[in-house]
Amino acid sequence: MTSTRIEKIHRELFSIPKSRVYAVLDGASIKNLLLHLDEHEPDYFCLYQGDLPHDVEEAAPYLVHLEKESPFTQWVIEKGWGNHWGIFAVARENIKAMRKHFRTLIMVKDPDGKRLFFRFYDPRIFKTFLPTCNGDELAEVFGPVTCYMQEEDEPDTLLAFRQENSEGLMIDGIGLA
Repeated sequence: MTSTRIEKIHRELFSIPKSRVYAVLDGASIKNLLLHLDEHEPDYFCLYQGDLPHDVEEAAPYLVHLEKESPFTQWVIEKGWGNHWGIFAVARENIKAMRKHFRTLIMVKDPDGKRLFFRFYDPRIFKTFLPTCNGDELAEVFGPVTCYMQEEDEPDTLLAFRQENSEGLMIDGIGLA
């Protein structure tokens, strides 16, 4: 990936004043994510609760607070962009409030009431799911989030999702080329 594209992604992620940037990263898509988290020591939480078997822990989703100038942030952008590693969320809340919010999205019920894991953090799923939400559902998905960002199918476009008002979703496609 070119340094210009990396700089544009970085600039967009950190463009909202007085906000924090988070990534919800998919351990199933990122080889050795736990090693990178241990090495770089960003503030993070697993979105699954309790003691997990090692294979589940490795494949679990992780909420990570991204610092503007950290090597971990650079690594996520440089290596993960275009590889469906996860989604980004910009908010003013601290990581514990964000963990609480995202944990409400992890499980859904099917029409028979059976609980299922919902991989909302997979950008391929997220960009398809979010536009189908009504106003109440958008409010639930956004919660404290000001803006979600992710790659488009072609990694030369960044998608930014904002809840425009109580009813609508605004989607911006930002060119990175």
